[in-house]
Amino acid sequence: MVNCGLLTTKKEPVPLKHIEVDLQVQGHVATVTSTLQYKNEEEHALEAIFVFPMPSGAALCQFSAKIADQEIVAEVQEKQEAREQYDDALSSGQQAFLLEESEESVDVFRLSVGSLPPHQSAAVTFIYIIELSVQADHSLQFCLPAVLNPRYSPAGTGGGIVSEITSSSTGVPYSLSFTAQVSSPNPITKVESKCPLEPLTFLNTEHTKAKVSLSAGHKFDRDVELYVYYQNPHQLTAIVEAGAPEGQQGTLMGDPAVMVSFYPEFPESVMSSTSCGEFVFVMDRSGSMDCSMHNGQGAQPRIKCAKDTLLLLLKSLPMGSYFNVYGFGSNFESFFPKSVQYSQDTMDQAVKRVNEMQANMGGTEILRPLIHIYKQPCIPNHPKQLFIFTDGEVGNTKDVLHLVRENADFHRCFSFGIGEGASSALITGLAENGSGHAQFISGTDRMQAKVMQSLRFALQPAVTDISEDWTDLSFTRLSPPIKALFHGQRALIYAQLKGEDCQKRETSGKISVRYHLGDQEISNTVHFSLKPIENRGLAIHRLGGRSLIRSLEREEQDDGADKEALKARVVELSKQSGVSSSHTAFIAVNKGSGQAVKGPLVTRRIHTMRAMMCKSSPPMANYFVTPHPPLRLCLNTMPTVQHPTERDNCMPMRKCGMPMKKSLKCLMPMSARAGGFGGAMPSAAIPKLETSDDLVDPLLQLISLQKALGCWEMTSSMAEVFGKTEQVLMKHIPEQVKPDVWATLLALIWLHGFKIDAQVEWQFLAMKAIAWIRTQKVVNQSECVRVGNSLLGCQVEEDALGL
Repeated sequence: MVNCGLLTTKKEPVPLKHIEVDLQVQGHVATVTSTLQYKNEEEHALEAIFVFPMPSGAALCQFSAKIADQEIVAEVQEKQEAREQYDDALSSGQQAFLLEESEESVDVFRLSVGSLPPHQSAAVTFIYIIELSVQADHSLQFCLPAVLNPRYSPAGTGGGIVSEITSSSTGVPYSLSFTAQVSSPNPITKVESKCPLEPLTFLNTEHTKAKVSLSAGHKFDRDVELYVYYQNPHQLTAIVEAGAPEGQQGTLMGDPAVMVSFYPEFPESVMSSTSCGEFVFVMDRSGSMDCSMHNGQGAQPRIKCAKDTLLLLLKSLPMGSYFNVYGFGSNFESFFPKSVQYSQDTMDQAVKRVNEMQANMGGTEILRPLIHIYKQPCIPNHPKQLFIFTDGEVGNTKDVLHLVRENADFHRCFSFGIGEGASSALITGLAENGSGHAQFISGTDRMQAKVMQSLRFALQPAVTDISEDWTDLSFTRLSPPIKALFHGQRALIYAQLKGEDCQKRETSGKISVRYHLGDQEISNTVHFSLKPIENRGLAIHRLGGRSLIRSLEREEQDDGADKEALKARVVELSKQSGVSSSHTAFIAVNKGSGQAVKGPLVTRRIHTMRAMMCKSSPPMANYFVTPHPPLRLCLNTMPTVQHPTERDNCMPMRKCGMPMKKSLKCLMPMSARAGGFGGAMPSAAIPKLETSDDLVDPLLQLISLQKALGCWEMTSSMAEVFGKTEQVLMKHIPEQVKPDVWATLLALIWLHGFKIDAQVEWQFLAMKAIAWIRTQKVVNQSECVRVGNSLLGCQVEEDALGL
């Protein structure tokens, strides 16, 4: 592992002294300007590089660096031309920058920088724009990470990216200043953060503009998260942004641009309804799924959490559904030859197979199982819903996303990134191209809660048949059509307005969005001023341009596409907007003369790996680890050979303060994970998963006992969950009540009495149980609830049970 930022030829970090961040929020989007100040404290010049990942969906639009007295700014050029200019500068002994997107993933940038003289400072400034994510309480979140999310590259390519900003033993060795200005069509109600903030200052009487900053002396030892709240969050809004003063009329950057925020409200009647479908669960079973969820105490292996979650999903499916489970690594397998109808028998078979699952299938190759799944015929009136779980990256992300997009008309894709190494480009791209929802599960997050939220989306109607009416407005749409939106999701619509049209209409424009939600047809309308606001970094223009560029890049993947014409259009838009693309790169020139700055330069690739080896360990390059504090590696590892296509390089290792056989559970050589044993490791080579006692979570134990119909049977295992014996529970059963009804009512009381905080995890199990109880026509239900409360030590009202 190495640090991000400026690095020496010895891959040691140039000391970071100060970070200054300016955040400009316009409605649902933000412009972020970050300046990182470094100083060479050594007695000789340092040749340096700068590597960093971009947040998913962000668009880098400006980069500059001041090295000693030389200031260099980057401009977008066609990629091959930029590379040739860069090579020419190097061959003539000049200094230059080259910044381009990773070939494998759009959320990673590599920058080649020049030399820094002794005792001189360097200031690196980069500006990016991003859409703010919507939270469950309708706030908009901005996150400035203190630790940059790691990204992993194929073994053998030497292209690993960045890891983290580390702190010294005496604390964070640099300071941070952070200021945010917020503006919105709707009044701002509050701005919150887990970090200490100065009081919010409103800049106008309408409370549509405000300013806030971090309190002085803040130590940048954790993520800075900002939550912005607006009045009427579900109201349709539109913001018009003026074009660039030097922009030519009729071009993307010369004309005004509009951003429409569409965040539909879901009535309770829609939220309580469910529908059947075909549910296909696709589980990553590569070697790294044996790693821990996090580096703290009590962390479970990822595969264990995934198995518990899969069990919960299987128990939560409605009767009448179809399902199948796939495991993938270097190859793939499925529980059934094709999706089967959900019943007690098929559920029992699946649960047995889930309990036997191991992380023993080699590397991470997801394309082939997806091709197989999409070849299976659709089941009438049962829309296909894919749930994909993975903790790594794949080398062919663009091919995978292209396949999902090709099949988007007859399925939805819900994706889950497990652990800090999961690729945001892959996880987010799967959901975006499959009209689904993406979740990232890291640290101490409970996987079950996040996955059940997505299951709720899959079972509930979505906003569909979305169309817009741009009344009397001449425009060019920049963003792709919206196919579907789920509860809690928001869409931003970008368009380029004709300049003459806006000049003639000095009053207002009108946009209506029509859509279907369940059986209802709904229309939302917004009237907005056509007088553009000031162009704060042209965030709306650039994000609109980024959206159009991505759409054109997707078209290039289609068979029969005019690839040259599309490439030319992408390059044109990228150079206009200053937003990079797959066909362009940033090349740096001297701000004053326009010439490359003289000086030596050595380009280097950065690896995210660190291991502390014992005598018998294989070469260091065979192990990749996530950025955690120094860990000790135990003996008895095996010689390995790297697989050229392996992308799944996340290998966190536990500290060795435990017996040898337990400390090896997260240690698996690359060859095994990459199919070095023919796609699966021999059993003797698989480190066994052993824990102290593997204490069973009573909630998971209760879940495992529920029947497919939704009821529970009275058994000794059931009584054990409640801390009772079966004899005691049956002794108190009210008259004329069957044992399975009694067990099911006790389960509902226990869930509401002891596990209400985890209700999102068991809500569908409870809905099935309630539906089953209603078919039993219980005559003394109130008496059952009273006795059950007394027996379990609860005080749950009958109405709260939903009966």
